[in-house]
Amino acid sequence: MRINAHLLPLGGCENFVMSLVLHTKIIFMRLKKEISIKFGENVRKFRLQKGFSQEELAHIAEVHRTYIGIIERGEKNITLVNIEKIAVALEMSIVELLTFKNGE
Repeated sequence: MRINAHLLPLGGCENFVMSLVLHTKIIFMRLKKEISIKFGENVRKFRLQKGFSQEELAHIAEVHRTYIGIIERGEKNITLVNIEKIAVALEMSIVELLTFKNGE
């Protein structure tokens, strides 16, 4: 991992460590958001392939109707229980739903 020197304050070791921790948290938050977006894109892609509206998928998966939109926009960190519900509703495995292709 590359550390941007301009993000680190001048000063003692304690400041360096605090900056490094903050920088690591920022990177983790970006990665967490990225996987939520990729997952949401997969849900949307497979939902449309099945010809389901968001409301239809929510009904089959037994989740609230607005939840599917929230997931598809990558706004929510979804639980494994709900990943399974959506995979079953889409008639696919959890692994298929969690497989992200490069560039898509």
